[in-house]
Amino acid sequence: MSHSSRCAACKSLRRRCPKDCVLAPYFPPTNPQRFACVHKIFGASNITKMLEQLPVHLRAVAADCMSFEASSRVENPVYGSVQIISQLQEQIIEAQSELVKTKGEIGFHNAQQQLQQQQIQQLQMIQAIAQEGEDQHSWLSSSQQDSFPNVNQQLLEDYNYSNTFFWL
Repeated sequence: MSHSSRCAACKSLRRRCPKDCVLAPYFPPTNPQRFACVHKIFGASNITKMLEQLPVHLRAVAADCMSFEASSRVENPVYGSVQIISQLQEQIIEAQSELVKTKGEIGFHNAQQQLQQQQIQQLQMIQAIAQEGEDQHSWLSSSQQDSFPNVNQQLLEDYNYSNTFFWL
């Protein structure tokens, strides 16, 4: 790299930025605060060593992780990113608890619905049996009433007529 476009690391360290600078792709001159924060926590030498030990395709992720850890440590010197991890773990536990509760409620409602379905089926069976009984009763009643209405009427008139002469 030329002297006029040094990376944020080389500018901060007040050195010339070589063409093969390990820090240049991850600490551009447009974001000097990123390197300043990482340098404050890890030190330039450690940052360089860590990045050089990694394959090139993993270096960007490592630089992002160092930046995140450094900014977390600057915000909270005691816990750093551990505080965020703890908060996320608490949220996971709360979400799992809510999930168990919701699954329980779903199970309860499903059981209630199944019980109601069984009760409806039983009620329908009882109604069908009762209707069948009424049908048989109405058939018996109708068959007992006037199967031969004219004959019954004639017998009644004959009976009344014969009784009339007897009393006279």
